Formats: sequence, C-alpha cells, structure tokens
Amino acid sequence: MESIGRYLRHARETRAMSVEEVSRATRIPVPSIERIEADHFDDLPGEVFVRGFLRAYARAVSLPVEEVLARYTASRRVAVVTPLPIASPAGGSQGKRFGVAMAFVLLLILFTLALSIVMRPRGHDMPPELSSRDAGGISAHVNAQG
Repeated sequence: MESIGRYLRHARETRAMSVEEVSRATRIPVPSIERIEADHFDDLPGEVFVRGFLRAYARAVSLPVEEVLARYTASRRVAVVTPLPIASPAGGSQGKRFGVAMAFVLLLILFTLALSIVMRPRGHDMPPELSSRDAGGISAHVNAQG
C-alpha cells in the first residue's frame, strides 16, 4: 500500500493540479502541502491541523475524505508504536528498597545524634579544673563573709 502522501500527490497529478492550485483551493500553505506529500506529518502544527489539512486536500482532489483519513490513521499507527525498553522489574525494585533502607538508617543515626545532644545534662559540661577552682573560690568567699 502506498503512503498517504504519495496517494494524495498521485491524485493531484492525475487531475493535473499544481501544489499552488491545491494551496489556493484549500488555503493550506504550500510548505504544508509539500510536507504532507512527503509524509512529514511530524513537521506540521498538530494532529488536529493535519486531519483538517487532509480533509481539505481530499476534497480538493475529489477523493473520499473518510478513505484518506483511514489511510492516514493506519499509517500513523505503525509509525507511532515504539517498543518499550526491556528492564528487569526485580532489579529495579530491589535497588529502590535498598535506597529506602539506607535513607531510613541514616535518618535514624541523625535522630539519635540530635537526641543525645538535646538530652545531655548541662551542669556537668565543665572540666574538673574549672569546677574545683570555682568551688574553692565560692567557699573562700563564703568563709570571708561569714
């Protein structure tokens, strides 16, 4: 089966019409008609416009609109289907679980560290040298007043 672009071009040439004549009859820009005839549908503005262009082109060259659209749809189904990448679902799932487990362990360590800092007793932070000097200074000061 010939491509939709070749089919339309053949119908246009059979009716001895130029691209410019089809453009004037359909109000489709000449570059868009050239893209349609070359089967470069991805270079056109969008699917809705492509279908509208094909309807207008079919009417201009006296082809059945539904047949043209059916041929286009059939040609696009083959072109649009792309194979899915083959991946091992178990490997990806296992790697994801490992990452979640590592993140959980890291958060647990950070939580424990933060908790130990917050819960540390504050009065016993002073080195023994400073604490005995202050204690002696306080007792000497108390004895001097008393």
